[in-house]
Amino acid sequence: MGRLKLQSGIKAIEEEPEDYGATYSNKVTLACVINSEAAAVLAVMRRNVRWGGRYMSGDDQLEHSLIQSLKTLRKQIFLWQHEWHTINPAVYLQPFLDVIRSDETGAQITGIALSSVHKILTLEVIDQNTANVEDAMRLVVDAVTSCRFEVTDPVSEEVVLMKILQVLLASMKSKASVMLSNQNVCTVVNTCFRIVHQAEKKGELLQRMARHTMHELVRCIFSHLSNVDNTEHALVNRTGTAKLELGGIDNDYAFGAKQAENGNGSEYDGQASSGSFASNGSAGLVAREESMMVAGNGKETVPNDLHLMRELYGVPCMVEIFHFLCSLLNAAEHVGMGPHSNTLAFDEDLPLFALGLINSAIELGGSSFRRHPRLLNLIQDELFRNLMQFGLSMSPLILSMVCSIVLNLYNHLRTELKLQLEAFFSCVILRLAQGKYGASYQQQEVAMEALVDFCRQKTFMVEMYANLDCDITCSNVFEDLANLLSKSAFPVNCPLSAMHILALDGLIAVIQGMAERIANGSVNSEHAPVSLEEYTPFWMVKCDNYSDPSYWVPFVRRRKYIKRRLMIGADHFNRDPKKGLEFLQGTHLLPDKLDPQSVACFFRYTAGLDKNLVGDFLGNHDEFCVQVLHEFAGTFDFQDMNLDTALRLFLETFRLPGESQKIQRVLEAFSERYYEQSPQILANKDAALLLSYSLIMLNTDQHNVQVKKKMTEEDFIRNNRHINGGNDLPREFLSELYHSICKNEIRTTPEQGYGYPEMNPSRWIDLMHKSRKTAPFIIADSRAYLDHDMFAIMSGPTIAAISVVFDHAEHEDVYQTCIDGFLAVAKISACHHLEDVLDDLVVSLCKFTTLLNPSSVEEPVLAFGDDTKARMATVTVFIIANKYGDYIRSGWRNILDCILRLHKLGLLPARVASDAADESELSTDPGHGKPVTSSLSSAHIQSIGTPRRSSGLMGRFSQLLSLDTEEPRSQPTEQQLAAHQRTLQTIQKCHVDSIFTESKFLQAESLLQLARALIWAAGRPQKGSSSPEDEDTAVFCLELLIAITLNNRDRIVLLWQGVYEHIANIVQSTVMPCALVEKAVFGLLRICQRLLPYKENLADELLRSLQLVLKLDARVADAYCEQITQEVSRLVKANATHIRSQMGWRTITSLLSITARHPEASEAGFDALLFIMSEGAHLLPANYVLCIDAARQFAESRVGQAERSVRALDLMSGSVDCLARWAHEAKEAMGEEDAAKTFQDIGDLWLRLVQGLRKVCLDQREEVRNHALLSLQKCLTGVDGIHISHGLWLQCFDLVIFTMLDDLLEIAQGHQKDYRNMEGTLILAMKLLSKVFLHLLHELSQLTTFCKLWLGVLSRMEKYMKVKVRGKKSEKLQELVLELLKNTLLVMKTKGVLMQRSALGGDSLWELTWLHVNNIAPSLQSEVFPDQDPEQSLLKHGETGGIVYGESVSGPSNETAASEGSGAGG
Repeated sequence: MGRLKLQSGIKAIEEEPEDYGATYSNKVTLACVINSEAAAVLAVMRRNVRWGGRYMSGDDQLEHSLIQSLKTLRKQIFLWQHEWHTINPAVYLQPFLDVIRSDETGAQITGIALSSVHKILTLEVIDQNTANVEDAMRLVVDAVTSCRFEVTDPVSEEVVLMKILQVLLASMKSKASVMLSNQNVCTVVNTCFRIVHQAEKKGELLQRMARHTMHELVRCIFSHLSNVDNTEHALVNRTGTAKLELGGIDNDYAFGAKQAENGNGSEYDGQASSGSFASNGSAGLVAREESMMVAGNGKETVPNDLHLMRELYGVPCMVEIFHFLCSLLNAAEHVGMGPHSNTLAFDEDLPLFALGLINSAIELGGSSFRRHPRLLNLIQDELFRNLMQFGLSMSPLILSMVCSIVLNLYNHLRTELKLQLEAFFSCVILRLAQGKYGASYQQQEVAMEALVDFCRQKTFMVEMYANLDCDITCSNVFEDLANLLSKSAFPVNCPLSAMHILALDGLIAVIQGMAERIANGSVNSEHAPVSLEEYTPFWMVKCDNYSDPSYWVPFVRRRKYIKRRLMIGADHFNRDPKKGLEFLQGTHLLPDKLDPQSVACFFRYTAGLDKNLVGDFLGNHDEFCVQVLHEFAGTFDFQDMNLDTALRLFLETFRLPGESQKIQRVLEAFSERYYEQSPQILANKDAALLLSYSLIMLNTDQHNVQVKKKMTEEDFIRNNRHINGGNDLPREFLSELYHSICKNEIRTTPEQGYGYPEMNPSRWIDLMHKSRKTAPFIIADSRAYLDHDMFAIMSGPTIAAISVVFDHAEHEDVYQTCIDGFLAVAKISACHHLEDVLDDLVVSLCKFTTLLNPSSVEEPVLAFGDDTKARMATVTVFIIANKYGDYIRSGWRNILDCILRLHKLGLLPARVASDAADESELSTDPGHGKPVTSSLSSAHIQSIGTPRRSSGLMGRFSQLLSLDTEEPRSQPTEQQLAAHQRTLQTIQKCHVDSIFTESKFLQAESLLQLARALIWAAGRPQKGSSSPEDEDTAVFCLELLIAITLNNRDRIVLLWQGVYEHIANIVQSTVMPCALVEKAVFGLLRICQRLLPYKENLADELLRSLQLVLKLDARVADAYCEQITQEVSRLVKANATHIRSQMGWRTITSLLSITARHPEASEAGFDALLFIMSEGAHLLPANYVLCIDAARQFAESRVGQAERSVRALDLMSGSVDCLARWAHEAKEAMGEEDAAKTFQDIGDLWLRLVQGLRKVCLDQREEVRNHALLSLQKCLTGVDGIHISHGLWLQCFDLVIFTMLDDLLEIAQGHQKDYRNMEGTLILAMKLLSKVFLHLLHELSQLTTFCKLWLGVLSRMEKYMKVKVRGKKSEKLQELVLELLKNTLLVMKTKGVLMQRSALGGDSLWELTWLHVNNIAPSLQSEVFPDQDPEQSLLKHGETGGIVYGESVSGPSNETAASEGSGAGG
């Protein structure tokens, strides 16, 4: 099989000069090596007398052929001109191989020859391109595996055996090994195994070497698996056979197995002089010709199979080798391997060796096994069955190796081993790790280590959950493993051990896997809840695509839902079968009209059913129950199964009823199904029924202690004569059944409940049947598809387990492991929105901070500094609060308890709370420098008893150390300083303040809970005095509450109600000034200041809250009045434009009005009012009356100087312009009807204004009083722009002008000493009356009530004429009254208002006027009407005509008066 590639001549010539030197030296080197090896062999041979030199007479040759061939090789070797790869290796290997084969050579010579071959192989001269390499390699293998030599001493024999191993390994590792056939490779492995076996009686070194070589061979062969295409199929197809199976399994491996059992030596053990190591005919691994059969068709295909074994090596030899390795486990099993066998009596050597080889094969073959069905089949069935058996071995070494193999299988082939893995975890790991069933501590530990290794595989738990827990036919492996880890981590009444930590590692590995998956996306926290709308057969649920998560995720969640419901249904069924079935109908798992198949599947696939009840139901004679029974039997797969195995499986699922009729019905259904599927030997179903009965009876006979005389095999065979359709069943068949039942009882009362069953042969056969039909294995990727559901199952036990370990732990590395676990739990809870879990975690962690414990320690700060666990827990609590606060609910209370404790210990920075608010506070008015806090906090920060907070931690520390003040203060020790430093660093790491500064990013529900927790922590305020500590806590909580309120202005609606009620409680229950009420009031003002600009829709709410200030106890209000006013003033200045409603302004003006009479506060209050009212800047119809009222109160207040009262009056009178402006705007913008209504409203406001001024006109202070009169005059006369109705003017005269005149008159006559210079005031009042009357004369004269009004004016003048100020009449006043009256009469005459009319109906105005005027000044009539005789005019008024408008009045004085009147009118 040469691979010589001839190049074109030209190219060869061109290239020759370049590499000639290299090629030449290489050739010479190789020639020298081979020459020296031949010389070495010859040299050793010459030392032996036999070879030393002999003359053979009568023979052609003088020397022995072995020596001759070596000499010939030496002669030719330097003469070869060709390239080495063109020379047939057999030429230079054959002389050495002859020496190896020869049985005349001694061990020393054979050893040297083997060394030479080894050297040539390792030089890599021979590769797959060398000429005739195939033959050469096969020659080497044949020669070495049939090596013969004389044994002189044991040591040299061992040396030769070692060298044989070396050469075999070198030949397999050589590049040319690919040219070996399947047969050669099997021979190599077989030879190596025989040496392993023989080495047991020889030296330790050879044993180790042989085992090592066997391992290396297996590694070498199976590493080749990934490069092999599926040659098996190609060869099979070429030879036209369906599926190749080398038959004669028992015979093939007899050689290896017998050696293992009987300890027989090799062929030459008995010979003293000569030894041979030839294999007996063919290799032990290779099937003998006569036993080679093809499964299925029964035809002999010997030539094909021999041809297959002669092909270049690939899958066929690997199948043989792997099968051989599995058979070694079988052999070990027969030696006495059993789950409860004595460790000492059992040799663990062989199974360990076999398992090690199998592990190597799987490690290197990896997932390539999947491509070769025969190899995969060996793993699925034979290997796994053995692993299950050895998994329960008492030897920890074997268990450990088994677990390693299963881990490798999981990683490479899990998709093909779904049910095998389930069985392994249920029947091995869970059984052993629980320490039940007599497992030793070592076994437990190994099982737990293995489980933890599995947990460290990122997708292991997800895949267990998706494939097993969510499959109704499988057990809940994920749940069981998670529970096992949690329980195993719990130290119950014992100190913490390595096992607890190990289990914890497993738990945390699972949790951290989930936490890592969160970052990979697909965290769909809002899973749509699964529900079944209508009935679909639950056992038929299928997934359209098991590899696409968008299909399989909803599918497994639905399947899990069904499984859970079935379990609940089972629970109901066990209590009352009828109600159980009704429940399942209600959840759409069974149809509304029950059908036999659905009930049968419920019985078949639901775990946890009471098997007695199921048995009773199935055995019932009711027609429906009989149908269910037959459907139930139909769910079993008895294909190719022995009758006893089938019967065992059938009777495991329920308890066979005791009544014979029920047994009859049950066995009839079974027999029918069995005959339907496995009719091979049985003639009909009756035969199956009779034989089943017979087996039940045999079982009772053999295993019931009350039966003394047991049935023999002959009895059993005799009892079953002629049952097979009148014929006998084969004797061997019955004999096999008899022994099977005798050895292994059929349990007619199967185990109840959810225990972990032992794997037995019948269950294994069933498992293999099921594995063909089970749903495909779902491979999970690194996304968090099912973590929400999984975590919900395991979170509670996990938190409990980590907490208990953390509690018991004493080493920092264990603390750290627990903390990592806690943080992972927090991350998962937050990302999957499991708020309850996060709260539980926070509660659990807070206990470990030691901050919640009642402080029994003398010096808690130092104790905290020395307690690593407490510090780690504290930092973790705050990491969780800061990172995952969005999902904390009730946990905020515990976190706040910790914060308050730190606050009480003086460990928080002095201004945690105020800084929290300040950070987001920006001064909107640069003129004010530092914003609000400077005025709020600094004023009282010292008053709340926190010197220890602000004085810094080290200052407090020195106080703590001087416990006895009389002794000199001791210096803190280094340890104490260090503890203190640690405490400080811990608190810094906590970032307590960011919980509050970052609260604006919290989710709404969490924020609300944080606020409620603060209110709860602050406690309800007590009437009367509370302890300083309680008050300190309440102040601190309130600061924090205000901080988060300010930080969440966009969500104030959420918090407002709670904050307001809390502040209201404080305000209403405080009777003395204190820090708490101060903080509450100023906090409230601050909230309003900051939020008004942003929350116009809430402005009313916010401002209404300020009414709380009005409810303050008088003593409290008095203490803070000035500061409150300053804040209100600021509030107004900053937010006047944002206050729109009357209610809001009412609150503001009420607060300002109160300050009018407060010495300290009035200045700030007036300042605010000035800001609102000056030039009508912020006057609105909504606040007009309120502001006028407030200004009036300032005008009346005697607290400030009179000057301020005057300014207040100016504000009032100036507001008329505002009314005029509004009227003008209304006229421009509105229709007539709307405008009229607005004018009416404005008129009402004006009336309120003049009424307010009227009150100030009575002020005791002359300056204020007189200014008020002038202001009133201005407001009454300067109203042309305001459309005031006549009715309103009449009201004004009645309510304002006349009332004021009367009141002033009363005061003047009352001789009150407080009122100075009333005369001047009365003069001003009289002038006001005259001016206003004349100003309005034209309009008022049209009114029907004018006469009444005019008489009112006259009567006031009359009274003022006669008034006595301080007991004497005032001349000035009398003169003024006369002048004003005269002037008024003249104007009335000029305007034609006062004239003598016709007598028709009488002229009351004229008559009444003169009646009154004559009382005041009788001479006036003649002065005003000189051309009329008074008497005449009174008597003959009916005869004369009235005065004509426009008629001039003679006399200079009259003209003057008239002109004055008209001036006043204008």
